[in-house]
Amino acid sequence: GVSDYFNDLFKDNPYFGAGFGLAGVGVGLTALRRGAQLGAIFLRRRYTATLEVPSHDPSYAWLLQWITKRVGNCQHVSVQTALEQSDSGRIITKSSYLPSVGNHFFRYGGTWIRVERNREAQMRRERTGETSPFESVRLTAIGRGRGVFDRVLDEAREMAFQAREGWTVVYKARGAEWEPFGYPRRRRPVESVILAAGQAESLLADIREFQSSQRWYTDRGVPYRRGYLLHGPPGCGKTSFITALAGSLQCSICMLNLGEYGLDDARLDHLLNHAPPQSVLLLEDVDAALAAQARLAESPSRYSGMPGISLTGLLNTLDGVTSSEGRLLFMTTNYPERLDPALTRPGRVDLYVRIGYCSRDQLVRMFARFYPEAGMEAAKEFANKLLISDSIDCVESARISPAKVQGHFLMHKSDWKAALDSATDCLTVAEAA
Repeated sequence: GVSDYFNDLFKDNPYFGAGFGLAGVGVGLTALRRGAQLGAIFLRRRYTATLEVPSHDPSYAWLLQWITKRVGNCQHVSVQTALEQSDSGRIITKSSYLPSVGNHFFRYGGTWIRVERNREAQMRRERTGETSPFESVRLTAIGRGRGVFDRVLDEAREMAFQAREGWTVVYKARGAEWEPFGYPRRRRPVESVILAAGQAESLLADIREFQSSQRWYTDRGVPYRRGYLLHGPPGCGKTSFITALAGSLQCSICMLNLGEYGLDDARLDHLLNHAPPQSVLLLEDVDAALAAQARLAESPSRYSGMPGISLTGLLNTLDGVTSSEGRLLFMTTNYPERLDPALTRPGRVDLYVRIGYCSRDQLVRMFARFYPEAGMEAAKEFANKLLISDSIDCVESARISPAKVQGHFLMHKSDWKAALDSATDCLTVAEAA
């Protein structure tokens, strides 16, 4: 048999006895295999570079999408479905394929890269309370430098941002994390929100000046953040203008309701200091939220066990030791006089912007924007019909908000003459309100 063959082969060798047999061969093969393993480990550590990205890292999704473009002939894939809203309002379903769990290879810039996507059996609990399997993707490239990974991550990030070009993503808080709310929406032009003359341009210029002044703040030891308070009657365009501003700045919007159930000081601090990159923060109707918390403090027994934020917690979040740098924060209120002076002092609110009822100029520009074919004379006539007298340049007494005027135009989308003839309907609606 085989054992006899090896015995005869090595029996005359002074280094091996007749009983060497298969046991000796096994030891030799084991040593060779171990040597090969050690050699492979040595080569991998000395002559390859490895990048591992866990699934909870923001670049994980970017990297998978980028790899999909590179591994074009991949036969083992998983599907990812995205929902987008078209200009007509319809929801469009788009499916894309991602490399499935396992190993994949592609060539990038003359370097072969191995992709290893792993999925663990154990589940990880998200901060939202949900559970999901822990995943990671590992890239291994031949070479000792990490420059190839820098280029890969830069390209993946640029591709992800380009996919969002022309869209505004709205985030809302879920648990202790921000999550996209609804579907990405088309960016709204700043010009579509008709404010008082020069108001939009002035605010946009202030923001751009702030964004270009980081070095100035750092050199003088001033916290690099900016706060804005937009106040005025309901329906005058405060939130709409912030949405348009975010689109113009190519930012997403993080909306937070301070009166949300379960929101406390610790969670508020975490959310405001861990907002998604390139986003603006929006706190709506801060007066109503703080008033609700004041009622809770006055009747603790009635609201026993209900968490909530405190004014002190909000102030510390806005400009405390843990406050983040480079932040753009907007607050809105219908009643600025109800806000605590500590909340609106400089450093927390740097610029006040009143967005009030329509002026004559606003009425003219709104009519001209909705009905460009009607001409400026018709637009001026529309404004004159809504003014109480020629000596009054603002319809504050009539309480006509841009929302009222826009609602009137929507009733006559294709007939500017009907919109002009029934202009006083805006006054009737305003009085009824």
